[in-house]
Parts: sequence; C-alpha cells; structure tokens
Amino acid sequence: MLESKRRAIIFLALSLVLAATAGFLFLKKIKDLNAQLGEMVDIYVASTDIASRSLIQPDQIKTMQIPKKYADHSFVTDKLSLKNQVTVVPLSAGDIITKNIIKPAATVRDQNNRLVTVYASANVVFDQQLEALDRVDVIVSHDVNGKPVTEVFMKDLPVAMVARTGDQFKGVALEIPFAQVPAFIHQQHYAEVMRILKANVGKGELGIPQPFQDPPPAQPTPVVKPEGKP
Repeated sequence: MLESKRRAIIFLALSLVLAATAGFLFLKKIKDLNAQLGEMVDIYVASTDIASRSLIQPDQIKTMQIPKKYADHSFVTDKLSLKNQVTVVPLSAGDIITKNIIKPAATVRDQNNRLVTVYASANVVFDQQLEALDRVDVIVSHDVNGKPVTEVFMKDLPVAMVARTGDQFKGVALEIPFAQVPAFIHQQHYAEVMRILKANVGKGELGIPQPFQDPPPAQPTPVVKPEGKP
C-alpha cells in the first residue's frame, strides 16, 4: 500500500514537472513569435457596410490590430485622416480601409457635378475670403439688349476647395451641376462683373460631423418626481 502511494506521488510530481516544462516552452515560443512579428499597430476597417460615394461616419469604422511589420503604408492608422472622406468603392463589414479607396468628400460629393475653378480677377470679385464647405451666391452684371442688368445668376453653390498662395486668398473651386457649367463659364469669361458672395448658410450642410469623433454617449433621462412625494 505504501509502495503504491509512493509511486503515485512520484508520477504526480513528474506530471507537474512535465506540465510546467511544457508551459514554459509554450510561453517562450509565443514570446519568440511576438519578437519576430514586432509591435502591434491599429488600422481602421469598416464596422458595417459603407456605400460608395457616401460620407464615412465615425460609427461606421473600428480598429483592428496587426503586426507593425505587416502594416502597409496604404493602411489608415489615423482616425482624423478619415474626416470629410468618402469611399470610391462599396465596403462590407470587416473590409480594410486603404488610402487609395478614399477621396475628399468635397471633390466627389455628387457624380453629376463638376468642379469649376474661379480665380479673383478684374471681372471676378470675392466680397470676402472663403473656406472649404462654405456656400456662395453668384451675382453678375452684364448687358441685356443694350441695357445694364445686375441679377442673381446662381445661388447656394458649395465651395469644394480654396486656392491660396501663402496666406493670400486666390480663388475657389465651386461644385456646379454639369448642366449649368457652360452657362457659368460663359458668365465667368464675358460678364462685366461677377461677384461671389458668401451665403448665410452655415457649414455642415453636407452632413459632415464636426469634429470627426465618436458620437457622445446617450445621457440618462432624469426622473421627475411628482410634487409632494419624496
């Protein structure tokens, strides 16, 4: 009886030693693999389906960790770089977002529109400096049947981009429906004066969140107790 008990204790001790050795070797192997892979980095992937040419929203993306050595330069690692961006191809949940499939929202917001560059000149006057996502009205002065006429030519055009040389404002790129582009360019060339006025429409009309960040958590609804009750 004592002999069998002693053998059981020996086998149990041997099993513990072997298990500890196997665990040590396993951890060492994992450590060696991690050392070979290097540190991890977060990249951004779609957390839900994203339609092409639709503005990327904060709740449509999430992070995924991969070894830094495998993080290609085309992967998106900075969340702010997705601000005001759209995808040029549809994405499914889990698809990796790369820099070559995103474009600024201002330049591809509507595939039926075109960007027309307008520089300040002798006959093109900007009443004030503009910024991207501003909206403008266009007033032209020209001759109609030999009489001078000043009239509203176009209203509420979005400013896609702004041209500057250093701090000096030079002009803008306006997003204009393609059917109206020839008429606009004609007035740009031949109107006696074209004045571009900043419209009283605030930024954000394109549905772009400002700033680009996750929506705040929902606040609990306060409980209103009836009067006279503790």
